[in-house]
Amino acid sequence: MSAERAVPPAAETLAAGAVLRADGLSVGYAGAPVCAPVDVVVGAGQMLAVIGANGSGKSTLLRAVLGLLEPLAGTVEVLGREVDERERAFRSHVAGVLDADAYFPGLTTREHLVLTARGHAVRSAGTVVDELLDQFGLTGQAGAVPESLSSGQRRRLLLAAGFARPRRLLVLDEPEQRLDVRMRRTLAQLMREDAARGVSIVFATHDEDLLEGTGAPALLVTDDVCEVLSPAAAVAALARGL
Repeated sequence: MSAERAVPPAAETLAAGAVLRADGLSVGYAGAPVCAPVDVVVGAGQMLAVIGANGSGKSTLLRAVLGLLEPLAGTVEVLGREVDERERAFRSHVAGVLDADAYFPGLTTREHLVLTARGHAVRSAGTVVDELLDQFGLTGQAGAVPESLSSGQRRRLLLAAGFARPRRLLVLDEPEQRLDVRMRRTLAQLMREDAARGVSIVFATHDEDLLEGTGAPALLVTDDVCEVLSPAAAVAALARGL
């Protein structure tokens, strides 16, 4: 059995429509925008990277997509509805992995993932989790509590949790952090496989290899303009430091 069972058949109903749509979306704090307004559409099975200099607003933008930050102006919709992380339907369709460690106290690595999967009604959760443990190189740490893991292992656990639950939109904030080269390649492959099953993926990154490995176009975020670049142009922008 494959971990793909954790993913609903999104492509059957969403192939012709937008999963994520931002129109004139302005994000920031205390009324001050951190970047230019964003206009973008991401369809089912599409990936979009978000690139830009440090402090350009990438993480802030992702927080708005996840409903964790109110837009200053404009709109952001997921599956045709305005983003509201309080809605059960939104939470059931959207998975996010940000940069903060968050774990269930006292649970082992495997128990943490099984609880995540079962909490979202994943079939054969144990089998799905065992495959994810293998894919993320955590089989040997299945019985360990997160506090005993290395920084890189904890990052892999967080990412595995994002893949352990159903999702039509997966949002990742610099998922390459604390991962070695081999794990970054594995992550790119898992993201491609997710997209092939109809999952939409939006991810902020500074990593050329991850961006090239996914083959995703990228939204370049700046103060003056936010524009979508082709995959090749996006990799080139990262290579020259944007």
